Amino acid sequence: MTASVPADTAPAAESAITVDAPQPAPGATPPRAPLVARAAAELVGTAALVAVVVGSGIQAVDLTDDVALQLLANSTATVFGLGVLIVLLGPISGAHFNPAVTLAEWWTARRGGAGVTARELAAYVPSQIVGAIAGAILADAMFGEPLVKWSTHDRSAGNLLLGEVVATAGLILLIFGLARTDRLRFAPVAVASYIGAAYWFTSSTSFANPAVTIGRAFTDTFAGIAPASVPGFIGMQLVGAGVGLALVAVIFMRGTTDNGTPSV
Repeated sequence: MTASVPADTAPAAESAITVDAPQPAPGATPPRAPLVARAAAELVGTAALVAVVVGSGIQAVDLTDDVALQLLANSTATVFGLGVLIVLLGPISGAHFNPAVTLAEWWTARRGGAGVTARELAAYVPSQIVGAIAGAILADAMFGEPLVKWSTHDRSAGNLLLGEVVATAGLILLIFGLARTDRLRFAPVAVASYIGAAYWFTSSTSFANPAVTIGRAFTDTFAGIAPASVPGFIGMQLVGAGVGLALVAVIFMRGTTDNGTPSV
């Protein structure tokens, strides 16, 4: 059973709610979700993202021996999955799903820009890492693979590390460039499309995410990475994040008016 308001009193009750409930000022920023909700969104979103990456990789290998088709299936699933997750969880946490993005936001906030606080950073990053590990285990469970089996897929070659610098720098440039130009509404399509393209134009197939890198070490499948290769990948991803922020500062440099004040 559900409680209901009698028909003859409904308008009065509705009017009272309208009058008594505090209303946001026109144009005001909507209240942010509680930190626990945002951390949960980051955990669930990163878990789902890794489950998509790992699960589609397992499915692709089961369906074809053609490596090009395997990568095509893996990248296509990732594009659609990531886009959906950004649309769904972006309004809650910003849909980082990536410690490199969170660290970059924290750095810009320290320098006076918009971004996350140290407290939010401390909540987001562990949530992303735990979510990534959980997502890899979930994907293995769905396909009857060992729940935890360290990957034997070595990815330590120098050209792959360079690929991670390029992939992460491009991702940071894209996200923060969209923010600087007030076009974050395009992030679901733009970010997902970039990751899909970077699967193909970078030698590393664009991990570009420290949490996802850690999670993918837990599965010895198509999308896995050997634990010994993880530190190198994460190090290069952080370098790439720095390069991306430097590019944002140069390319989207704020101009000045004739009297020397910053332009809008």
